[in-house]
Amino acid sequence: MLKGIDPLLSPELLKVLAEMGHGDTVALVDANFTATTLGRGKPVLRLPGVGLARAGAALLSVLPLDVAERPVAFMAVGGEPDGYRSALQRQLIALCVDSGGAAAEQCEAVERYAFYERVRGAYAIVQTGELQPYANFLFSKGVLTGDGEAGTAPRTAAERGQTPYGAKAGG
Repeated sequence: MLKGIDPLLSPELLKVLAEMGHGDTVALVDANFTATTLGRGKPVLRLPGVGLARAGAALLSVLPLDVAERPVAFMAVGGEPDGYRSALQRQLIALCVDSGGAAAEQCEAVERYAFYERVRGAYAIVQTGELQPYANFLFSKGVLTGDGEAGTAPRTAAERGQTPYGAKAGG
């Protein structure tokens, strides 16, 4: 156990999240998702008996979301009009907003088969015990700045407030 770390986050899951780089995606999916098939060659971690909302809260407690235009994608509910969101999807989108990582309009609904293709490119898949259909999300990892805050990483020493030799400017 670690202080400040959700106990749902296993050592294996924390390792995978730490290994991910800026822009890598992690899929958080329901119990019926084809995780093993789409996850060939990548880590597939399981959280049996854990709902998507609980797993999402744990994941978002440590994962900075990308500042990209659409850092969050979710599987659109088939047979429903554009813009439809299930109660669970709305709950996860609210978690993304509450974590400070994304605005609701940055969370993109993706058609089922297009979502499968995106998952093929994910770094890892976390399969929950969620039984509600269409409970599948993709999160794009962002960066942490030197002060531990999520944001856009400074690209140059000057942007970091450092001289070219690593010392803080002005000191």
